[in-house]
Amino acid sequence: MSQSKVLADRIFPAEGLAADVVRIAAANILLVLCAHIAFPLPGTPVPVTGQTFGVLLVAILLGSRRGALALGLYLLEGIAGLPVFQPLGLPGPARFLGPTAGYLLAYPPAAFVTGWVVERGTSGARTQFASFRADGAKLIGALVSGEAIIFVSGCAWLALVTRVGWTNSYHIGALPFLPGEVIKMALIVAAVGGLEFARPKKSN
Repeated sequence: MSQSKVLADRIFPAEGLAADVVRIAAANILLVLCAHIAFPLPGTPVPVTGQTFGVLLVAILLGSRRGALALGLYLLEGIAGLPVFQPLGLPGPARFLGPTAGYLLAYPPAAFVTGWVVERGTSGARTQFASFRADGAKLIGALVSGEAIIFVSGCAWLALVTRVGWTNSYHIGALPFLPGEVIKMALIVAAVGGLEFARPKKSN
């Protein structure tokens, strides 16, 4: 599948560098807004945020390369001290010394893998309804793949860098968040379905 068939291109079909700049800038705004949906969770140094929702949705919308680029630029903005991360942690580059660094570092590869899976699962030859229904399992697989990369990296950081051990890292870095992540994935599936059905159909 070509890069031109990801959802962002079907919604905003303009081509060229300027169009990609607009798409990535819009994705960046989405990421910042999602990151600022945050609240602490008792018993863990990792807060509940909307960041994984934003990361995975951006990957679905932009595809592998542009999704990874958008997340790489997002991390660079945080390193530069811009207030793009969730507001409960250390500021600027110090965030990458804290307990959530493993999750942050996983965002670009998670976006790439999620977008890559979705790119391989999209077919423009079918009707909108049939295409979405047939590709639903692929979309869920892409989301689960992205989630797995983020949480394995986050728990590994907690276990090896903050030295809480693997068992504790799972209990404070993954287990409390699983119900919320299922809800986030369901919301992304619903959002993608809504965008697919709402976009104008091309006449043959």
